[in-house]
Amino acid sequence: MKKRFGIDIDGTVTCPKSILPFINKAFGLNILYEDVTQYEYTPYVNVSEKEFAKWFTENEPVIYANSPLANGAGKVLKKWENEHELFFISARSSHLLDITIDWFIDNGLAFDHIELIGSHDKIASIKKHGIDIFFEDKHDNAVMIHEECQIPVILFDTPYNQDSLPKGVIRVNNWSEAYQWVENWAGQQKVSREMAGSLT
Repeated sequence: MKKRFGIDIDGTVTCPKSILPFINKAFGLNILYEDVTQYEYTPYVNVSEKEFAKWFTENEPVIYANSPLANGAGKVLKKWENEHELFFISARSSHLLDITIDWFIDNGLAFDHIELIGSHDKIASIKKHGIDIFFEDKHDNAVMIHEECQIPVILFDTPYNQDSLPKGVIRVNNWSEAYQWVENWAGQQKVSREMAGSLT
């Protein structure tokens, strides 16, 4: 039975380092990925929050169009595209949908649905679409999704998401580890269904 996967895009499907070269070039900095221990970049740049937000909004299309895939993401998502339903739910604003779809096509990624909600609060979308498991890189998102939706959340390890996790949020180092965990989980779900069926 197909599962419905909810998948964040930036820092999850795309490489979490994607934005750094753009920031370093624009602001004359040399920020290292390992030093980014907070999700928001404002503390690391030498401009006001308002000015950085303006720069980011203006440069989002270029950044997203040129973001490389996270290591191993393409291979794993290709395996899953016929086995499960892939729903990509992102905090990107909806006006970036065409750029996002073009990026998926250019990178050979299939999708059943792409939803750009313009907010980090993905709870409503996850509940609306009946998502069975979610993939995320933002720590507080991962915890909130697990607690509110009672589904497992795969959290891709980054320097900016090192806080402790509840049991239902599973930290992985890469897409290969995510694949192994999900395959085991899906197998256990199948066995549980079969056992329940044999008892009825």
